Amino acid sequence: MIRSLAAIAVTASFGSNAHDFWIQPATFSPRIDEAVSITLLVGDPSSRQRSQIKSKRITRFDSIGPSGERTDRRGVLTLHEPQHDGELRWKAPGTHVLILETDNRAESYLPAEKFNAYLAEEGLTPALRHRQLTGRTVAEGSERYSRRAKMLVQVGGAADSNSFSMPTGLSLELVPEANPYATPPAARLPLRVIHEGQPLAGALVKMIDLRGNLTVVDRFTSDAAGRGSFAMPSDGEWIVSVTWTRVLPEAEEVDFETVFSTLSFGFSPGTMTPRR
Repeated sequence: MIRSLAAIAVTASFGSNAHDFWIQPATFSPRIDEAVSITLLVGDPSSRQRSQIKSKRITRFDSIGPSGERTDRRGVLTLHEPQHDGELRWKAPGTHVLILETDNRAESYLPAEKFNAYLAEEGLTPALRHRQLTGRTVAEGSERYSRRAKMLVQVGGAADSNSFSMPTGLSLELVPEANPYATPPAARLPLRVIHEGQPLAGALVKMIDLRGNLTVVDRFTSDAAGRGSFAMPSDGEWIVSVTWTRVLPEAEEVDFETVFSTLSFGFSPGTMTPRR
């Protein structure tokens, strides 16, 4: 396979294994009409940094309000500015969802050992099984990939709507079935994994502590209904991540197409009601 210089560059960057990508706001609990800066971050337990993604690769950047109204927010993005990647305001109280989607033009290539380890770490059983069945576990692995990210913010008043628990149409997404900002809080955070509009079984879902060097604190494998749950956090900042892939036809230049998806949320000091 002949690769371009761009592909080789992606190979080098992907070798850092920094494949968690999320939307990070200055606060997850803004006041009504407060200006909130956001940054797009990528990282792993050893490091985190600003994403270098170009604006032309972002295909969706929408805000979904408590009543389900959807607003295209791509116009607020100011990627690669010194301080942040954009600034948002929300005028209605309640739980708002921000969603981001990229195209799938990024590619990565890894040596066999590293690629196999990456597939195992992310629970990408379709790719592992395919490499085993085709005798390619000793061959270099390649994929093209895209990213999906959701963020929940609690603006002003009560978290009393259900729009946060509705699928948004992303090709791979984590849908919470309890509101992290509800008062009193639930004991568990149940989640559904939705892939191409259907529940996804067998996906590895991780709960990651953003204030603890991106430590994975818990994980589950989604059941036949695409469901699983974590203990509901009472403070801190968190992302939940899931990754899935599919085998591509032989004629393609890479072996797999992979989607990385995250859900981020968090609590400012004093915003959570103690559990009863």
